[in-house]
Amino acid sequence: MWTEIDTHVSQVTGNKFQTQQWRSVGGGCINQGYFLSDGQRSYFVKMNRAAKLAMFEAEALGLKEIYDVGTIRVPKPICSGVSGNSCYLVMEWLSMGKGNPKSWEEMGQRLAAMHKYHLSTGREKKFGWNINNTIGATPQINTWTQNWVEFYVKNRLAYQFELAKRRGSHFPQAQQLLNAIPKLLSGHQVQPSLVHGDLWGGNAGFTEDGEPVIFDPATYYADREVDIAMTELFGGFPAAFYRGYNKVFPLNKGYEKRKILYNLYHIINHFNLFGSGYVGQANSMISRILG
Repeated sequence: MWTEIDTHVSQVTGNKFQTQQWRSVGGGCINQGYFLSDGQRSYFVKMNRAAKLAMFEAEALGLKEIYDVGTIRVPKPICSGVSGNSCYLVMEWLSMGKGNPKSWEEMGQRLAAMHKYHLSTGREKKFGWNINNTIGATPQINTWTQNWVEFYVKNRLAYQFELAKRRGSHFPQAQQLLNAIPKLLSGHQVQPSLVHGDLWGGNAGFTEDGEPVIFDPATYYADREVDIAMTELFGGFPAAFYRGYNKVFPLNKGYEKRKILYNLYHIINHFNLFGSGYVGQANSMISRILG
């Protein structure tokens, strides 16, 4: 397996690579992760079943989209493919360290710069992405849509509610919520920003010299608030992050209520991935939004 990956890396980079050492490292709850090195260059490799290749291909494209913008660092994708019964995604290895208030503020500033990047480029104002990808292990539908409300209702919440129904659960206020979203978001002027899409604490960090890094994206073009909302979902980022973000691209009035709506997507997805432990939280959020 490593020989095939070595060959692929060598072909893509134009420099011969032959693994001299490797070790297992954290790959999250979905994938396996490995460190590879030839003594001079090092790579991070994600692996999964061969059938998951499309997931890795989409992740590589998402990383490239963010990498090409150049406002905030992501691991540079190198190549992806299949070896035997496994698929792999190779990206640059980043030696990670710890953040401090200054580096967290810089992360907020750099994310804000990414969110602003396409707003003045003349890019067509649509929401979605060129391909579907995944949020965790769940398919994420990114069909291009002109209207943000339509996109969020159909491709985010309604899709997750339908998956929940197939799994035998029903959220009693789901349809009422879907019907209410146009009114809930009325007056909120949304321009499509490039977003990470899955920005919780486990997908953000710092290099050893303190440079902010984000990784494991579920990339698409959306209301930028979906990223900021998710940073608050599982414990929240330090205050310096939000201070840095608002210096560059202040959040709009009404965000505090919209963030509950946007985070509901992730909680319903967690129900679909991990089970009934998230039912109570989801129903509570729906009641708060409708209340």
